[in-house]
Amino acid sequence: MNSRVDLPATTVASHWDAWLGLGFANSARGTRLVRCRHQGPLYVQKAFYPEGAHCAHAYLLHPPGGLVSGDDLRIAIKVESDAHALITTPGAGRAYRARSDGALQYQRNQLTVANAGVLEWLPQENIIYPNARARLDTDVELDAGSRFIGWEITSLGWPASARDLEDGELQQRLQIRQAGKVVLRENFAVQHAHREAVYGSAGLRQHAVNGLLVAGPFGQENHKLLDELRALCQREPLAGVSQVGHFITVRALANRAEPLRELFNQCWSLLRPALIGMAACPPRVWNT
Repeated sequence: MNSRVDLPATTVASHWDAWLGLGFANSARGTRLVRCRHQGPLYVQKAFYPEGAHCAHAYLLHPPGGLVSGDDLRIAIKVESDAHALITTPGAGRAYRARSDGALQYQRNQLTVANAGVLEWLPQENIIYPNARARLDTDVELDAGSRFIGWEITSLGWPASARDLEDGELQQRLQIRQAGKVVLRENFAVQHAHREAVYGSAGLRQHAVNGLLVAGPFGQENHKLLDELRALCQREPLAGVSQVGHFITVRALANRAEPLRELFNQCWSLLRPALIGMAACPPRVWNT
């Protein structure tokens, strides 16, 4: 007769400390990915050149597909003088439900652009699952003559299932410094104790998805460009455009990521030629 044996309970604390360092430099052959170092499941396979040698497209790959408790992902990207890089992801990022130990899920992005360099930081949205505990930090360091276009799109919970962040929390920060001076700082925090205020009329207005697009610096206020962007944003009831110093910002709320992402794509199509003199060239991976 077989007897039952109760095995002792074990605690599984599997997590990844992963980092990726990329460097782009200008050469006689155009912009080249001259540095690509990584540790853990976070990497870039190669650079692509759908626009020609002057602009390198790179796709950040994270095979696990998201962050679990204890994960710490660090991304450092440097664009040297006269180089041009466009960085995106093949799919949405995710922060999954946290374990009972409450360990944070952490991603840190450090983006540096040298004089006359251009960086386009265009990741797909981050989905913060119900009961996740995520922290997302992005720091952008720009030399005086560099240019930057970037966006962050964040979806809280599972809107299609009418589930918000529930007992989870999110701390998100974006800071842009130009020539050592802070020109834009954004902080966004969601905690269960303050959810009514965050989702209320002075916050997300019951919307699950929020996004911020930043582009600049522009030499002077471009009234025609601002008018064109505002005309686009009028199609979405909760989207707006402003100019903060020499940087143009677009902010939007939605109940699904797709319409917000499409709005940002259209805004990018206007901002890119105005800022860097090139027509928009959507990365091929967005069509897969």
